[in-house]
Amino acid sequence: MLKGSLVALVTPFSEDGKVNFSKLKELLEYHLKNQTDGIVVLGTTAEATTLSLEEQVEIIKLSVKTVNKRVPIIVGAGSNDTAKAIEKAKLFSTLGVDYLLVITPYYNKTNEKGLVHHFESIAEASSVPIILYNVPSRTGMSISLSVVEQLSKHKNICGIKEASGNISYAVGVSRFLTKDFVMLSGNDDIIVPMMSIGATGVISVLANICPRQTHRLCELCLNENYKEAGKLQGRLLPISNSLFFETNPIPVKAAMNYLGFAVGNYRMPLYPMEDELFKKMVRILEENKELIE
Repeated sequence: MLKGSLVALVTPFSEDGKVNFSKLKELLEYHLKNQTDGIVVLGTTAEATTLSLEEQVEIIKLSVKTVNKRVPIIVGAGSNDTAKAIEKAKLFSTLGVDYLLVITPYYNKTNEKGLVHHFESIAEASSVPIILYNVPSRTGMSISLSVVEQLSKHKNICGIKEASGNISYAVGVSRFLTKDFVMLSGNDDIIVPMMSIGATGVISVLANICPRQTHRLCELCLNENYKEAGKLQGRLLPISNSLFFETNPIPVKAAMNYLGFAVGNYRMPLYPMEDELFKKMVRILEENKELIE
């Protein structure tokens, strides 16, 4: 079962704008040493939409080789073109990964039957299980509860990353959870509430800079120690909120560079943070240094 703190890993770039594979290997080893429970590559935080297919394949291969089955590897494989998502699912699932993360179609939004066929077609093309990704703030559409219920029964769909921030919706999803269909929080600010209603962990931006604390927070919840988990959630909240002062992953990469990770810049259209927001984030990081590894 997928559980615990699964880091939504950034993609590091060199000064020339190319993927910095040596730095990527460092980041992977850093998370393996600091209790991260799973690695998510090629997600939103990884700037996947601006990576070529060749770069994506090389990132997967390096990640699989470096991690070497020590923790699960989840790979973003979505598209708003079902045919392209199918091709990625076929390819990526042969590269030694454990799961694929598949987002809802964006821009060319579909209806409920189209959404079911979209996910089922990708699931049937993949040789590893897929995780649904619900993030309506990014895509403009949500997976309805009736569609979640239907897809939860598919033999190759094993869970959902729920990133709407809507606890009422998540409670609805919790009705369909089984040992074969899990829910992961997609929001660092509500890990405890999400796990208290059945989520088994989080796909986390925060874990890029606070891997041990994010792991600890999930561990407390998995042990049903929600009182202590709530206290830790509150202590981490200023940091996790600061990582969303601007669109993810702009702040988290800025924070990582400030903290010495040297992950490089962004690919356009992403652009460095506004100076005042960066200074505000740095103040929060400095005030909470004891929580940052």
